[in-house]
Amino acid sequence: MIKIAIVDDHAIVRTGLRQYFNEQGDITVVGEASNGREAQELVRKKELDVLIMDISMPGQNGIDVLGLIKAHAPKLPVLILSAFPEEHYATSLLRQGASGYLNKECNPEEILTAVRTLARGKRYITATAADLLAEQLTLDDSDRAPHERLSDREFQVFLRLAQGETIGHIADSLALSVKTVSTYRTRIMEKMGLATNSDLTYYAMKNNLIT
Repeated sequence: MIKIAIVDDHAIVRTGLRQYFNEQGDITVVGEASNGREAQELVRKKELDVLIMDISMPGQNGIDVLGLIKAHAPKLPVLILSAFPEEHYATSLLRQGASGYLNKECNPEEILTAVRTLARGKRYITATAADLLAEQLTLDDSDRAPHERLSDREFQVFLRLAQGETIGHIADSLALSVKTVSTYRTRIMEKMGLATNSDLTYYAMKNNLIT
């Protein structure tokens, strides 16, 4: 039996997924969480084969939580199930340790295939994600979208700035110094050719990186 947990801030999504998985016969949902703190607690207390997690959550977002979970349980496969299209987040999250990335509009059968693949110790890379990863290997920085020129940590800080978080709050959340976060902010602005946090927010919303 494949033991999984579901992390999503919408109860109706968790309920639907739980019912669907429990009908399969070889998968059982042993835990649920609605935010990053609960997700980390689940990983500490439950024996899991696969963790399914959304990106958008209150408090810590899925990108931050993924890093914390992989630090605690590096071998636990994490499947990202997000409303954001693959081109927005898949490559970054796969580089940061996710074992698979699916958009919530995918066929339900694909979610089952992904979970079973991850439970066997393999990664699940969709054709779209594979194309994106291959494309990133061949593109020069000048050919990339501005946010794609950022490192994984810079992208993490960029999203938090774009959502209105202060440098002090970001520093506390990521266990970094204020000076380090300020340096990241300067690099982000330079790489993206932007001047203010408002510019970052507008860019992120225009490119559907935040809601």
